[in-house]
Amino acid sequence: MLSSPNFSSADLAGAGVVVTGATSGLGAATARLFAARGAHVVVCGRNESRGTTLAAEIGGVFARVDVHDEESMRAAMALGSLAPRGLRVAVSAAGSAIIEKTLSRDGTHSRASFTEQLQTNLVGSFTLLTEAAATMAQNEAEADGSRGVIALTSSVAAYEGQMGQLAYAASKGGVNAMVLPAARDLARHGVRVLGVAPGVFDTPFMDVLSDEAKLGIGAAVPFPQRLGHADEFAHLMHSLVTNPMLNGEVVRLDGALRLGMR
Repeated sequence: MLSSPNFSSADLAGAGVVVTGATSGLGAATARLFAARGAHVVVCGRNESRGTTLAAEIGGVFARVDVHDEESMRAAMALGSLAPRGLRVAVSAAGSAIIEKTLSRDGTHSRASFTEQLQTNLVGSFTLLTEAAATMAQNEAEADGSRGVIALTSSVAAYEGQMGQLAYAASKGGVNAMVLPAARDLARHGVRVLGVAPGVFDTPFMDVLSDEAKLGIGAAVPFPQRLGHADEFAHLMHSLVTNPMLNGEVVRLDGALRLGMR
């Protein structure tokens, strides 16, 4: 009988990890946890002050990355590849959200804002996916044939987009749709592809709301009745990355929440 693999924190020791959107929220929590597990983390984002501070805190390095810019993404992957084991993990946690209805008193949904949302959330994820894959394919294979893992951040809005989330839901639905074909494309290279679809989390996106409003949103979650914590997202990312049988799947992280109409 074959023995089970050992999913210890040592799986990330010496591994290069690139995390976009890492200067705050879900990305920052992921960068901290992966660094604590021995990874060499490239903290990617546009806020140089926050990024350099976090990188210094966790023993990583900051890379100014705009997800619209292929060259900055490619440079971040090159930094990750300098780790002792090369670039082994890439996490896409950068994104934005807008609220705009398909048709309102002001007219139809802006084509420009729709396109920008797709460029940031969908094309930005695609850029990380392709640049990471190209870099990981050059790695020496691990004992199990693995050369790397790419994890994309989606949203439960991809499944139950609410009123005003036309562009956001479309962008995140596109992220979901990329995961399986990418996993199939990259299988022969030993690169796994995964996705996480978070529900309502207490991140900077929520900072525009009052504490009372946050409690109200959290109360809609069946259990636990609260907003998710960024550390919970990071722990799921770590679990996915270090479990070699997980591939081609998008995992919901939402406390059984199903979004209503509004």
